[in-house]
Amino acid sequence: MSALELTLIGIGTGNPEHLTLQAIRAMNAQDLILIPQKGAGKDDLAGLRRSICDEVLTNEAVQIVGFDLPVRDPAIEGYRARVDHWHDAIAEAWRGAMAQHPTARRVALLVWGDPSLYDSTLRIAARLEPEPRITVIPGITSLQGLTAAHAIPLNEIGAPFMVTTGRQLRDHGWPEGVDTLVIMLDGDCAFQTLPPAGVTIWWGAYVGMAEEIIRHGPLAEVAEDIIATRAAARAAHGWIMDIYLLRRG
Repeated sequence: MSALELTLIGIGTGNPEHLTLQAIRAMNAQDLILIPQKGAGKDDLAGLRRSICDEVLTNEAVQIVGFDLPVRDPAIEGYRARVDHWHDAIAEAWRGAMAQHPTARRVALLVWGDPSLYDSTLRIAARLEPEPRITVIPGITSLQGLTAAHAIPLNEIGAPFMVTTGRQLRDHGWPEGVDTLVIMLDGDCAFQTLPPAGVTIWWGAYVGMAEEIIRHGPLAEVAEDIIATRAAARAAHGWIMDIYLLRRG
């Protein structure tokens, strides 16, 4: 059994006030916290993680170590194959960072949102050999941040909802059997592919952060504004994290 204890800590959507007491205690119990660096134009993401550490760490023995996050190789054919290769590369980057601190036995990664919802940190952790002991600290998700920002419930009374991706919405349309969809990981505004009649959208970017932007209204009326606002925000910050809820009827 490996002596490594790997803790995946959900840190919410970038607001230090989203951290739970459990998350703060876990951060202060680590030997090492790994911070991914995504390269030029995305320094804010590493900076936000470091600012969270600055705000809540009281244990001076905790070391903060950055590592360069690999990017997907566009030359690899097939979406799943590209993702698998990318996850292998990320696991190798973790190993490289930890190898520079061989005495560290308690290592953590700060996961945007929550490790359970459209996040691959757990899958990457499973690639480590020998297998570490993994602890997951849940965090506030962007889904929760979105509904809170708009002050709306996620579901209608007695009705189901579905959380899916922009790719699925674009390729397969509106799924049958549900009138409420939450769309994540959508870099191309896949709502443009839907017939807009009767559809309402609640959209948010950087939810819970000082930079938060939200829009709401009939899809036919606000779609173009959301597309333009999203493009401008991404250009201004160099990155964007957004999410939206669609409801029919």
